[in-house]
Amino acid sequence: MPTALVTGATAGIGAAFADRLARDGRDLVLVARNEQRLADTAAELTRRYGVAVEVLAADLSTAEGCGAVEARVGDADRPVALLVNNAGISLHKPFTSNSADDEERLLWLNVRSVLRLTHAALAVMVPRRSGAIINVSSVSGFAAVMPGSTYPASKAWVTNFSESIGAAARRHGVRVMALCPGYTHTEFHDSAGIDMTGLPRFAWLEADQVVAEALRDLRRGKLLSVPSLRYKAAAVVLSRLPRAVLHRLPSAGGSRTRE
Repeated sequence: MPTALVTGATAGIGAAFADRLARDGRDLVLVARNEQRLADTAAELTRRYGVAVEVLAADLSTAEGCGAVEARVGDADRPVALLVNNAGISLHKPFTSNSADDEERLLWLNVRSVLRLTHAALAVMVPRRSGAIINVSSVSGFAAVMPGSTYPASKAWVTNFSESIGAAARRHGVRVMALCPGYTHTEFHDSAGIDMTGLPRFAWLEADQVVAEALRDLRRGKLLSVPSLRYKAAAVVLSRLPRAVLHRLPSAGGSRTRE
């Protein structure tokens, strides 16, 4: 089976992608910062599904880490048929309360690494006239002008970039899709010490559900995937609200990482 590369692969949506793709029989390249967690995840997937799993410990917010993953994605002798750009970070404080270094790390991880890995993948996929890329964005990107964290702004870029590149790449037999989930049950809010108990139960998605809908939409050739009817409706409403209304909405708090 063709190989898939997943970033941020040891937890949350990235781990759900890795598990589903391994269950489907795909060999994997898993990318994250924590080498031990990568090794443990790889061993478990191989034991459970019998697939080959390669691990690559890299910090995509650095030039060195991103370059190492670019080299693997762009290796035409070991082609990656599916790239899932999932690693990302959110800063729950407003721009003026964060250091410039923290904001730059968000920009490098959420934007720069997505651009560079997508470019490296397309350099191999387009000549082969096959391959697919899923860039994990967020439904919050549809309300990027709300006050608060710059995370939604970074995800607005990911969504628009992916749709634009996807429209151009499809003529070469390559699919590129933005995945825009809403609140999804992962470990990240707990590990960051953020209290999410006030969020109603109906607002939560499960990572396995997000992945299943994403892969279905990718097969259907969609440029944009928003899992669940409730978040599809939210995306439509947010994208049509006047900016003056969005400027008055409460800032979206919460810190989240997908590494």
